[in-house]
Amino acid sequence: MKTRNKNVLLLRIVAFISSIVLLLAAIVMGMVYYIFYIPEPEGLSLASWPSTFTKSFSTWLYSENGDICVEEMGLERLDDYGLWVQIVDESGREVFSHNKPKDYPDSYLASELISFGTDNYDENYTVFVNSFEDEGNTWNYIVGFPYAIGKYMLYYNGENVGRLSPMVRAAIFIAFTALLLFVIAYCFWLSHKLSKISGGIKNISRRTYEPIKENGTFSEVYRALNKMDDEIKHADKIEDETEQTRREWIANITHDMKTPLSPIKGYAELLADGKLADIDEIQEFGTIILKNVNHTEKLINDLKLTYQLESGAFPYHPQEVSIVHSLREWVIDEINDPQFAGNDIELDCSNSEISAQIDEDLFRRAVQNIIINAFVHNPPKTKVTVYVSDESDKRITISIRDNGNGMDEEELSKLFSRYYRGTSTEQKAEGSGLGLAIAKQIIILHGGDIAVTSKPGTGTEFVISIPRLIN
Repeated sequence: MKTRNKNVLLLRIVAFISSIVLLLAAIVMGMVYYIFYIPEPEGLSLASWPSTFTKSFSTWLYSENGDICVEEMGLERLDDYGLWVQIVDESGREVFSHNKPKDYPDSYLASELISFGTDNYDENYTVFVNSFEDEGNTWNYIVGFPYAIGKYMLYYNGENVGRLSPMVRAAIFIAFTALLLFVIAYCFWLSHKLSKISGGIKNISRRTYEPIKENGTFSEVYRALNKMDDEIKHADKIEDETEQTRREWIANITHDMKTPLSPIKGYAELLADGKLADIDEIQEFGTIILKNVNHTEKLINDLKLTYQLESGAFPYHPQEVSIVHSLREWVIDEINDPQFAGNDIELDCSNSEISAQIDEDLFRRAVQNIIINAFVHNPPKTKVTVYVSDESDKRITISIRDNGNGMDEEELSKLFSRYYRGTSTEQKAEGSGLGLAIAKQIIILHGGDIAVTSKPGTGTEFVISIPRLIN
């Protein structure tokens, strides 16, 4: 199959080059016709036809009693072709004319007759001169043609040219043969290179490509193929990793949703039996059910929110807000959360009068997600510091730093992925794994950006930058 493809490619190359040669030949022939042919009543003739006609015109001339005469057929041919003729005697005086233009003289010097042999188009005619002898008398005749014909004379050494003729023919034959062999060899070479490129493209699509050395005439093409293969392999790797993470995330969130559903179902069945009489026990079961329902609802809301933010379907209502005042409220909310009672959080700000245009509910969600992430994925007693800076005239910087476990480079690279859940905690987190992805989407929605730095054992710092409101 591979040999067949090469043969087909070779035939196509030969056909292509042959078409080019034929096209060039047609162009050359067209140029030859354009330059060396003239239109005459019977069609196209070589530009040498006027000279040939002038020489053959003598067949229609004859002398009678010392006078020159022209046969009727000769005059008809002159009329058919739109030509004129003028006959002069040995002294250069006109003795006969037919259709001669009025501006041509009645007599000529010998030098003038000689010059007609090299004169080009003039006075709307190109003239040719020949002579006729009969009964010991000589006449010169001039034939005028209504064509712009150039006259050039080439002088050469006839003896040497005759000697070189066989060598020239042999040289032309050898050159033609060499050219033909070169074209055939070039076709094979080009076929091999194009087959290599074609095979490389197919192998890229099959993921079996082997890098090609980037040298030779097609080095740029090889470089492009190698680069394309690297990019495709990189994209495939990212796709595989993303798909693997997505599957793990789906498995985790499916498990997380089943976890609260199990106690909801169990306690609901106990309540449905109607055998419980203790009101305190009924309230306890109801509280557990409500807690798990709230947890399930949070998982669903997180999933819904991330896709709404991505598609731009979530309502966004920014307004002027005092960042420090809002951050203080959000930090107090986290301090009062019993779930994080063992953790320490601190707000540090050098300027309390810093304002920004934000959607307060959304931005609260982003900041709290980062703080909760620091508490969940670190041991108890972890301290979180929130620092606000307005050193730039146009930007506000919010730093959220903890002194927890820190993360390695692999965890950092996946931290904001929608399908990634951190593993740097000994306890299983009850979150959806979407908290940081949602935080980043919200910050970007506000025209800001977020960066994170971390090292194992030294803690983690999130740095949020948003536009500052300038009054």
